[in-house]
Amino acid sequence: MTYYTIRGIVGRGFPILVTTSFIGLITGQILNYRLDQLVSMPIILLLIPSLIKIGGDTGSMLGARISSALHMGLGGHITKNPVVRNSVLAALIVGLTASAVLSFIVWLTGHLMGIGIGMFLLFKICMIAGGIELTVVFFMTVLISFMSHRFGLDPDDTVIPIIATMGDLVGVAGIFITLRMFSML
Repeated sequence: MTYYTIRGIVGRGFPILVTTSFIGLITGQILNYRLDQLVSMPIILLLIPSLIKIGGDTGSMLGARISSALHMGLGGHITKNPVVRNSVLAALIVGLTASAVLSFIVWLTGHLMGIGIGMFLLFKICMIAGGIELTVVFFMTVLISFMSHRFGLDPDDTVIPIIATMGDLVGVAGIFITLRMFSML
């Protein structure tokens, strides 16, 4: 029962929170580096917080499902496991659907504020950037879940904070990659 002592919880959680804080600083600096370009595209400023939230939230949801399955004795190979496969596919459907809905909401908000961009272009930006983010975040979620479990760490303590933070970093990178693809940066 020493696993659930204050010392045990703080001892396992503190290094992860320090690491995720450092990653958050890096993400903020990446945004700060491109601040002038982002200010010239206010519609993208509307998009960034919500889009990066989708990756972190769906990755955390996936991590919680896999963590629960590991606690219940999920075994076998990662790629051949139906629980992992079904959880990833369900999270992908949720994430891509949310990205599509987000593109419409941001387009409508921008249109009402007079800072519009073409709806189809915004849809493509959301879907490509969201797809990049979801792919990387989900891969990392499955990997961190299984590695945590294998090394005796509770995936509940590791996966969600790491994935939420990595969702921000990968989401920002995905948006910049997508904007570069469309020659907007």
